[in-house]
Amino acid sequence: MKSFAKLMAGAAILVSMHTAAMAADLVVGVSWSNFQEERWKTDEAAIKKALAAAGAKYISADAQSSAAKQLTDVESLISQGANALIVLAQDSSAIGPAVEKAAAEGIPVVGYDRLIENPAAFYITFDNKEVGRLQAQGVFKAKPEGNYVFIKGSSADPNADFLFAGQMEVLKAAVDAGKIKNVGEAYTDGWKPENAQKNMEQFLTKNNNKVDAVVASNDGTAGGAIAALDAQGLAGSVPVSGQDADKAALNRVALGTQTVSVWKDSRELGRNAAEIALALAGGKKLTEIKGVQTFEGGPKKVKMQSVFLKPQAITKDNLNVVIEAGWISKAEACQGVKAGAVAACK
Repeated sequence: MKSFAKLMAGAAILVSMHTAAMAADLVVGVSWSNFQEERWKTDEAAIKKALAAAGAKYISADAQSSAAKQLTDVESLISQGANALIVLAQDSSAIGPAVEKAAAEGIPVVGYDRLIENPAAFYITFDNKEVGRLQAQGVFKAKPEGNYVFIKGSSADPNADFLFAGQMEVLKAAVDAGKIKNVGEAYTDGWKPENAQKNMEQFLTKNNNKVDAVVASNDGTAGGAIAALDAQGLAGSVPVSGQDADKAALNRVALGTQTVSVWKDSRELGRNAAEIALALAGGKKLTEIKGVQTFEGGPKKVKMQSVFLKPQAITKDNLNVVIEAGWISKAEACQGVKAGAVAACK
């Protein structure tokens, strides 16, 4: 029996070594839509860490907000030997040919954070409708009636519509009752803060500055909207939502110029995406991924295999959550905050 146990132990070591060797041979290519946004650096660090732990190689490309460049980026990642791809789509429709090319070559694709509506791709994100609900709940709690402006995300990103759908689930009854009036609604090209600021400036001019609340769809667009509000002396008096828990946004939450930022711990998203990419590259089917569910809520109603992670609203009242999680330091979150104004900053 002892000899058998030793034999089995030796076999287990060999299997473990073989698995590690297989992982070491894997290359995961990541195509970023625009790496200039703060949060993607956090995502990348998590992806790199998970791949390194498995002995796999990381390669990447930055599309710099160009859908055309992203197509050539994906081709380049494939030519560099990527066994799996993680794609943060600049334009979820335009990326289609790249996904088809990868699928034809047997290379699995993980649609990262943004929906790529192709059944050959796996979809991982946070529950974006829930993000929208949390944004609207935060603003509605602060201002349950009045003139609302909706600063939406990019029209090329399905997440923009998922977020808006979640927001309206919360606000529709008040809108229908006439308590809330939609006085401005616009997509933000490329999710760029400067475009959000221009939209907000136009809405303020159109309404003679009579805007009571702003539902902005991420922290970048929130920052743009707040800059426009600040120029009119309204920053801090008009509730504004966001998402991503960017450091600047969390500081704005502490200062009171932003009401809520929905935290999507992208360290968790990055780690999961890397592990899923490795599993698929290793031969697992889309339906065999842990926690998988079928999703067909996209514009084309295509059945996708997906994993959804849970977001959390961050306000002044629970700012300590992100500080204690090591997402942001107390000094960064509380910079410029008056003593005693925020519990987490004491």
